[in-house]
Amino acid sequence: MAYPAFSKARSMVGATALVCSLCAIASTAAFAQSGKTITEWDQQTNATSSKVLRDAADRFERQNPGYKVEDSHVLNEAYKTKLKVAFGAGEPPCVFESWGGGPLHEYVKAGQIVDLTPYLQKDPAYRDRFLPTSWHAVTFDNKTYGVAAENASAAVIFYNKDLFKQYNLSPPANWDQLMHVVQVLTSHGIAPFALSNKNKWTGSMYYMYLVDRIGGPEVFRKAVDRSPGGSFADPAFVEAGKYIQDLVKAGAFAKGFNGLDYDVGASRRLLYSGRAAMELMGGWEASTIQNENPGFAGKLDFFPFPAVPGGKGDPRDVIGTVGDGFMSISTECKDPQAAFKLIQTMTDDTSMRGRVLDKKIPPVKNITITDPFLKRLQALIADAPNVQLWYDQELPPKLGELHKDTSQELFGLSITPEAAAQQMEAAAKAGS
Repeated sequence: MAYPAFSKARSMVGATALVCSLCAIASTAAFAQSGKTITEWDQQTNATSSKVLRDAADRFERQNPGYKVEDSHVLNEAYKTKLKVAFGAGEPPCVFESWGGGPLHEYVKAGQIVDLTPYLQKDPAYRDRFLPTSWHAVTFDNKTYGVAAENASAAVIFYNKDLFKQYNLSPPANWDQLMHVVQVLTSHGIAPFALSNKNKWTGSMYYMYLVDRIGGPEVFRKAVDRSPGGSFADPAFVEAGKYIQDLVKAGAFAKGFNGLDYDVGASRRLLYSGRAAMELMGGWEASTIQNENPGFAGKLDFFPFPAVPGGKGDPRDVIGTVGDGFMSISTECKDPQAAFKLIQTMTDDTSMRGRVLDKKIPPVKNITITDPFLKRLQALIADAPNVQLWYDQELPPKLGELHKDTSQELFGLSITPEAAAQQMEAAAKAGS
């Protein structure tokens, strides 16, 4: 038996629900069209690293009612591809992380990146918080296109303290001492270095350091600037290749290194298992290991890349960056002013303190660091006469890719050091 009054009420409830649903859909569409949703992409996939950014997004949303931040954290190599595809399709994120340098400059030249100079001029106190050299990699023609968010970092040789103690080894300060370490470890069936060189940039760190140690920073600077006498075929580049191949022939790297993937942790697993004793990697590796394997983190220490006999380079020089994880805004962003506020929140004091807890050295002044490990790394960067930005980020994209390709081939013994240097020089000439 039907109850008319109840049926009528139920009908009214249904109608109300339908109207509310339609309102919600319309509201969502209007919200998206208004630019109130800010997309943010980065490659901070560690749980603690991504949490720093998500916490900042949550603070931004509370401080700016009506805005929503949709963040995406993608592994390194996949992230590079995702960015290229998105920019190529004209659908980039509003805010995104980059490494600065040559690749970012290409997007700038294409008119795809917002000039942040006016925003920074309106808030000079905010700009002044950052280490002055952190702006170099994102400044082109006196205009600034990014803000350093993540860390000041240098490539160092991480090592397993327990293995070194077991075999009575000390951190080597020069090449002869390093080769002694290699000989002792290989004689006990342990790979001296863990290397995942499928990604190519991982192996190029050895090449960059060797060029610097052999010829000093001016060799690369003159070659990339095409200054008189500058050449990628300079003897320093050739000698660097020979040193790499000497390491390979001495069995310094775990087998299959050119096919191992850094992004899935292949090199770190070799460290964790005790099958390898060292890894040359950026300072961020301490954070990654702390996230992945806190138990192993207690065994971890580092030393600077060794000096080379007769080298012109200062052994205090480092390969790295005073500022990393640069945050920029695409010109497709509907609300760049709000996007800049988001960047400010992602780089505020709370965020920077979170990065210190994440074993990173924020690129800002007056940050309190008490961790002895981080303090040593911070001093290494601060005391370096020269900090060389990663080649693949400083060079124009095509030349940077060739550098990575030839570096990987050097490790694979499939190219001579002379041929690798000549290929780089020919490409640099063609592009100049």
